[in-house]
Amino acid sequence: MPRYTQNDAEALVFTFKDGLLSKVAHDLKVRVNRFSVDFDPAASKVTAEFDPNSLEVVNAVHDGAEDPKALSGGDKDKIASQIQKEVLETGSHPKIQFTSTKVARRPDGGFSITGDLTLHGTTRPISAETRVEGGKQVAEIELNQPDYGVEPYKAMMGTLKVKPVVRVRVSVPNA
Repeated sequence: MPRYTQNDAEALVFTFKDGLLSKVAHDLKVRVNRFSVDFDPAASKVTAEFDPNSLEVVNAVHDGAEDPKALSGGDKDKIASQIQKEVLETGSHPKIQFTSTKVARRPDGGFSITGDLTLHGTTRPISAETRVEGGKQVAEIELNQPDYGVEPYKAMMGTLKVKPVVRVRVSVPNA
């Protein structure tokens, strides 16, 4: 059964700014630095575990283009700490888990995956379609944070905030 980790796969979260002061804020690319994805082809089962305490802000994103110079190392560390402590409350919710209930290969080489995601102590069903991209299976899904009891980050009386929907991208080697 193949197991993929941060050593050979990638898990990213993209956040999007909102609010009256959004012009001075940044969309963000955030990497999960500790995770595992297990795929059992014989049982058509996928399980995954992500460590929200391992989140690292990679860089700001402006109009879809990465801007590695927009944030200092200190800014990135501060933002990651705020996400962990204030948004995801990792002290109470130290892991994010996914367990598939159905996995089916599609004719184009991708997979249709349905399962349960546990985030912030709430479990909800989700579905994703993977696609083959550059020798990897890539899944991208949008998560509405409030569906999982997560209150999106906000500051300055709500004039600076993160949109409720974040995009998650997971890519693993194509087996």
